[in-house]
Amino acid sequence: LLMDYGADVNPVHSSGEYGNPLQAAIFKKDEAIIQLLLDHGASVNQTGGRMGTPLQAAANRGLESVVRMLIHKGANVNAPAGGEYGTALRAALANNYEEIVRFLLQCGA
Repeated sequence: LLMDYGADVNPVHSSGEYGNPLQAAIFKKDEAIIQLLLDHGASVNQTGGRMGTPLQAAANRGLESVVRMLIHKGANVNAPAGGEYGTALRAALANNYEEIVRFLLQCGA
């Protein structure tokens, strides 16, 4: 509803838990909201918050389908975005998500 009334899906918030609405939806593991935000132009490479990028957040939460979706939409697999782990690969490694690690390595991480 907010997006229908012009809410910005890419506000810039570099501090706090979430850097943007997409990262918040990923943290909550809400794939319907993730898809909705992407359909409304949410940036897959926007940085900020505790996880740095949406890809790093998805790797941290173990959301393999979201990791794949973000990369398909153009997420930079090697984005040095800071955050808790620095990269999506490190987030996946730290949380023992082997399938995500394999996929990220196949994508050039």
